Amino acid sequence: MDLQLNNKKALVTGSTKGIGRAIAETLAREGAEVIINGRTEKSVKDAVSEIKKDIQKAVISGIACDFSQPAEIDRLIASCGDIDILINNVGIFEPKNFLDIPDEDWLRFYEVNVMSGVRLSRAFLPYMLKQDWGRIIFISSESGINIPVEMVHYGMTKTAQLALSRGIAETTKGTNVTINSVLPGPTLSEGVRKFAEIGGENSREEVEKGFFKT
Repeated sequence: MDLQLNNKKALVTGSTKGIGRAIAETLAREGAEVIINGRTEKSVKDAVSEIKKDIQKAVISGIACDFSQPAEIDRLIASCGDIDILINNVGIFEPKNFLDIPDEDWLRFYEVNVMSGVRLSRAFLPYMLKQDWGRIIFISSESGINIPVEMVHYGMTKTAQLALSRGIAETTKGTNVTINSVLPGPTLSEGVRKFAEIGGENSREEVEKGFFKT
């Protein structure tokens, strides 16, 4: 399969592991220059090294960024240069009863899960429009439609991503720049494994079985 990604530069946020890592590796295999991202310099360095080892032809680099800090996002944007493909994957989640979620958590989840995509799309879209080619993809979740009772704040941000991608897409009509969302279902990533480990009295296997039930 040739996705014709040679000479395309992609930024995949939240990509040192999980879904983002899988996306970054696929793009690298298809010939794109890939910039991966994680919260710490060590996680980014380790992921870059592992991907280069697995994919000999990979043209890959990494930038650490805490997406709850606008100044760090500005630094990342300045470091990346022009981007052809933007994958807005970074996100946080944690189980918490609605009545126990303080304002600070609502704002933190929105800042990381939604505003990261707003800021990056706003920064990189002009170049895509200028060259009349670009791809922006938001990694939303089925939780944006079926809001999980134990993570209402997370579900809210995933619904917001759907609205955001739909709205931005309207601004690129008639161009070769596309904006889309994808809605993954339960995926046994490292984050989900950690989610399962805090399942209280149930075993990890029992929690995972419940999480992945259809």
